[in-house]
Amino acid sequence: MKHSRAEVHRKTFAIPKLRFEDQTLTSFSGLIVFQKLFTVLGLNARLRRCFSHQGVTPIFGHAKIILLLVVHFLIGFRQLRDVQYYNDDPVVQRVLGLNHLPDVATISRTLAKSDARSVESFQRLVREMLQERIASMGLARVTIDFDGSSLGTGRFAEGTAVGFNPKKKGQRSYYPLYCTIAQTGQVLDVLHRSGNVHDSNGALAFIKQCIQAVRLALPGVLIEIRVDSAFFSDETVEMLVSEKVEFTVSVPFERFPELKGMIENQSHWNQVNTKIDFFEKSWKPQSWQ
Repeated sequence: MKHSRAEVHRKTFAIPKLRFEDQTLTSFSGLIVFQKLFTVLGLNARLRRCFSHQGVTPIFGHAKIILLLVVHFLIGFRQLRDVQYYNDDPVVQRVLGLNHLPDVATISRTLAKSDARSVESFQRLVREMLQERIASMGLARVTIDFDGSSLGTGRFAEGTAVGFNPKKKGQRSYYPLYCTIAQTGQVLDVLHRSGNVHDSNGALAFIKQCIQAVRLALPGVLIEIRVDSAFFSDETVEMLVSEKVEFTVSVPFERFPELKGMIENQSHWNQVNTKIDFFEKSWKPQSWQ
């Protein structure tokens, strides 16, 4: 059944009072907290600007669909068809500013119409919001973690490929690279990749971009990078040294058996100066070859 724009959207933004004694709370009453948060962040308006270049929008615009997905994850659901479990919930509708929620087909069609500019604008918004967050915290040190994660799918979705998948071997998947701020647990940015690439694929440029984003928010802050052995290479270490950041990189000892033997046989250890100039003077890429 189709509804007009006036029937779908609502203009009620007041935060309702919770009354526990009358036993009329819904399963998702806690979303009232996020309604206030979305208002403080101005999230609705900022999302609309991400898609403003598309001109005419459908009844359920891209911004509402993205906000719906945010709420969808907040209340613990992962698959689109799970919308059916709360499509009539008054608190969810109130938080989204809707009288009727879109069905799965409408959500899918709207997401499919998102062009490259929309995706870039949305990613920029995510970075900006996290930059605002860490800037408000006044951190002296920012620790950035980089790690890949396999996201499997049972269908031939665009951009998927058969690759490393620890949960289901042979399943088509994506293999995005996540940049996470350790102090807040928030994702700064994501490098979208197909499932058949190595962890380090496109990582160097992505790491540089994330370092620049943090420095833009906190000029002069001490940045620490943490990556696992999949990223270990001369190029990675040289880049991190040139960026003048502190870093820890796991060494894949199976590729350097001589180094493992040297460490096992070492009986005396000296404290290492952790300043950047130490790494610049002591790092010799050819020593690992």
